[in-house]
Amino acid sequence: MVAAAFLTAGDHGTKHTRIAPEPHAATAAPGVVPVTATAPVPTEEGLATTLAAHLADPNLGRLGGRVSDALTGKQLWQQQSDMPMQPASTNKVLTAAAALLTLDREARVTTRVVAADQARQPGVVVLVGGGDPTLSAAPPDQASWYPGAARISDLADQVRRSGIRPTAVQVDTSAFSGPTMAPGWDPADIDGGDVAPIESVMLDGGRIQPATVDSTRSHTPALDAGRALAIALGVDPATVRTGVAPAAARELAAVHSAPLIERLGQMMSVSDNVMAECIGREVAAAMHRPRSFAGAVDAVISRLTTAHIDTTGAALVDSSGLSVDNRLTAKTLDEVMQAAAGPGQPALRPLLDLLPVAGGSGTLSDRFLEPGSNGDAAGWLRAKTGSLTGINALAGVVTDSSGRVLTFAFISNDAGPTGRAALDALAARLRTCGCVA
Repeated sequence: MVAAAFLTAGDHGTKHTRIAPEPHAATAAPGVVPVTATAPVPTEEGLATTLAAHLADPNLGRLGGRVSDALTGKQLWQQQSDMPMQPASTNKVLTAAAALLTLDREARVTTRVVAADQARQPGVVVLVGGGDPTLSAAPPDQASWYPGAARISDLADQVRRSGIRPTAVQVDTSAFSGPTMAPGWDPADIDGGDVAPIESVMLDGGRIQPATVDSTRSHTPALDAGRALAIALGVDPATVRTGVAPAAARELAAVHSAPLIERLGQMMSVSDNVMAECIGREVAAAMHRPRSFAGAVDAVISRLTTAHIDTTGAALVDSSGLSVDNRLTAKTLDEVMQAAAGPGQPALRPLLDLLPVAGGSGTLSDRFLEPGSNGDAAGWLRAKTGSLTGINALAGVVTDSSGRVLTFAFISNDAGPTGRAALDALAARLRTCGCVA
């Protein structure tokens, strides 16, 4: 605090110093305040009454849903919450939760280049995929699709410094096992840009034009990565083949992905299917399961079960939710959200920060924006979205108008043409509810 001094003349003309009193400290209303544990909990009757009008919308189709109090875990409302339904991308909530419970937040995935048997294959180098789909062939001075992604150019520089003069490139994809496409995936989704065959090394998640939002995906992502390395090394890309690195091969180069927590953020924000499948395989490896679709699903479900989350009715074939063969209950989704928002599973707390914000970020950036309708929930609701043909889902948290934090999960199957808007209106009603006696 700075005090101001004033000079004044005394009775005899002498000067005296008078110190002005310090001003009162400035105060300001904080922009962000914590919720209180004493906010009233909605009554079951009040919540049911409030949601009734929106539940009558025929565009919701078949709905499974549950709403709970975040602090206590008490179920406040449910409708067919134990019915297995197609969850679409809300399935990624389970993948993210299992990753947070199993892996280190700073975990990185390594992509290597090793030397083949130089006596039998002189000059042959092997690109060994470790499960990082974010590797990029973009020049070092250009942004890649994934922030913090490793670069082919870095691998090439390290190989050149190793002293080996490359003559051919092979690609080792043996880290992953099983099929590269899950049951219930539409092959047209590759050209549609939603997914690529899941291989242990890829460029920009298999995107052919990584700087383009709606880029199509490659049908041969691992070979594309090998060809990019060959070009960077001055090797004929047409000669790239698959192969298996020799045991105890000499490592020539290695690069690393961004930390897990950053990759989870990218996965959840834009609902990245390829990222989800690869992170599911990281969970599988940590739990000593095969790094395959089935192994990842088994690992995710097993880990959540040990965290006392009810996974009854879960029948999943992938980690992303893209398959139409997936089945999941609203109860399981809500229990994951409650575990993250409640006091019992602090390791899951980061899951809340990974959720898109209504009207603000990720897949919710253009939703919940209608004033007087669902716009009241903008900024107050966070949720993972799920969308397939005739399927809409939301799972997340919301602070109601009384200041109580609620968790929720809604799954709508066989939805009508405005099914997504109907689901948003239902979820937004939780914000304006209050619903106390």
